[in-house]
Amino acid sequence: MRKFIELFKQTFIYGIATVFPRIISVILVRIHTDKSVISEVAEFGTLSLIFSYIILFNVVLSYGMETSFFRFYNSEKNKEDVLSTSAISIVFTSIIFMSFFSIFKLNISEFLQIDVKYLNIVVWILVVDVLTVIPLAYLRLRQRAVKYSMIKIINICVYFFLNIFLLIFLKDLAVDSPIFKKIYIENYEVAYIFIANLFASIASFLLLIPFYFNIKYRANIVLLKKMLIYAFPILISGLAFTINETFDKILLDFLLPESIAKTQIGMYSACYKLAIFMMLFSTAYKLAIEPFFFSEAEKKDPQKKYALVLETFVIIGSSILVLIVVSLDLLKVIFIGDEEYWKAMYIVPIILIANFCLGIYQNLSVWYKVTDKTKFAAYISVFGAFLTLFLNFLMIPSYGFFGSAIATLAAYFSMMILSYFIGKRYYPIPYNMCKIIFYFAISVSLSLVSFYGFRDNLQIGILCVLIMNLIIFTLEKKRIYGLFRLLR
Repeated sequence: MRKFIELFKQTFIYGIATVFPRIISVILVRIHTDKSVISEVAEFGTLSLIFSYIILFNVVLSYGMETSFFRFYNSEKNKEDVLSTSAISIVFTSIIFMSFFSIFKLNISEFLQIDVKYLNIVVWILVVDVLTVIPLAYLRLRQRAVKYSMIKIINICVYFFLNIFLLIFLKDLAVDSPIFKKIYIENYEVAYIFIANLFASIASFLLLIPFYFNIKYRANIVLLKKMLIYAFPILISGLAFTINETFDKILLDFLLPESIAKTQIGMYSACYKLAIFMMLFSTAYKLAIEPFFFSEAEKKDPQKKYALVLETFVIIGSSILVLIVVSLDLLKVIFIGDEEYWKAMYIVPIILIANFCLGIYQNLSVWYKVTDKTKFAAYISVFGAFLTLFLNFLMIPSYGFFGSAIATLAAYFSMMILSYFIGKRYYPIPYNMCKIIFYFAISVSLSLVSFYGFRDNLQIGILCVLIMNLIIFTLEKKRIYGLFRLLR
């Protein structure tokens, strides 16, 4: 049990690093959706579309090396070789990417339909971000959670304050100051957001740059081949996840009439952000448990610990899901600046449930990570991606972003189910499926009833939250009391 206490402490610290930046990003949605900053919903849609491409290329440029680094650092005797080989690989591929962009940037701009002035900034964001991947992974591996969290918090603070300065204050300062007048460019709001992102990325890189001075630059080609083979399915899996996460916005742009596409993307993206509160919990939990999975793999009977980890996730997640759904109409007022965006609110519970399924899938993924069967990550994710694409193509023309939301839920739910049944064959883990299914079903049912059946009745919503937590307390009170005794 003490191992789980340590895990929860790590989760809490990583949670700060995850929750704070994501909360700030939601606050920025409030600013970006304010008509005095970005006047049209369609402009916010354009911004969201470009960020979708950033997410896609972030996955390509890191190509699964972070997870591969975790795996081989724990299994290889020569840790220095793993460290230096990973870093050299990332630096080399970043240089190749920059060179490729410099030659073909006009062609890329035309193909993606993104202005070159945006692309020039975005490419630097991508390169600087990918150079922090291995240093940050190394901090997690050494359980330097506090330092990791501080770097993440500094990054988001720089991004936040530059957004405030460039989008709100710069225009007024430029009236009276010749210096600020030279900086200010009219109708440049989208570019300013990317500039703020770039400076935030540079701040993180500068804090991590000692890493690159402290490693021995010695590439082990044999090791690199093994790491790349291990990482390739992770890359495919990452690309598939990116399709599930961001391609809906890209497909909305392609499949809807040009007159409404960007507006639909803007509304959908703003409301989609409210689902981030479930993602916060899942991500923080994942950051803490991934090193734990590998460190426990060679110890006696790790399967029971893995089973308890998932069960705990589902119990806590069930409570969080119902609470967030009941609070959605309050959250929309706080975090979305213009009522025009609220037209997409009805998709938020669907996305929240989808993210809950994704969190369960991430916990289930332990079986293919510790057995080196990462090819199944690719198989499962590719299946989810194909399902996403198929349902988006099928439903967007008739149902718009509602079709995209359904496609996201279908993809993550199917991936969760597939991972469980395939894992049962290759690496059986004694999950208490009756309890897990019970909590999942109750939380989803209460969420759907409260939002779609009694959305205007706050008393019913509060009752649903109380019912969910009363069920948890009644069934888990021995574990809760034991946890509090250990924490004292």
